[in-house]
Amino acid sequence: MSTETQVPANPKGMTITGWVIGGLPALMMIATSPMAIMKHPKAIEGMQKYGYPESSMVVLGIAELVSALLYVIPKTSILGAILLTGYLGGAVATHVRASEATYFIPILFGVLFWAGLWCRNPSLRALIPYNQR
Repeated sequence: MSTETQVPANPKGMTITGWVIGGLPALMMIATSPMAIMKHPKAIEGMQKYGYPESSMVVLGIAELVSALLYVIPKTSILGAILLTGYLGGAVATHVRASEATYFIPILFGVLFWAGLWCRNPSLRALIPYNQR
């Protein structure tokens, strides 16, 4: 007798929706992280604006890139979402500390990452069910 639980198959439409919802912000982060890694002048300007040392740029850029890449790989997507949540939490804190109203953007990205993952991962939906009453 097997102790494994069967995870139902994911409807194709939900999988596609999940990739679109979570994939777009992931692609944006994958595309912009090299700016920090290569110390682009705009990235340096942003780091200085928020009071972060230039020496932390490469580490933050690599953390952003690795987290986003882990998110788009199906077997590591939950780990990627967890890491992105932490990364985006730091972005929210930075914007709140700077008294900027744009703090909602990293919150929106986090919601999109988890909503996309919820749509494309039936085992996550089993952990976080949605009741249609």
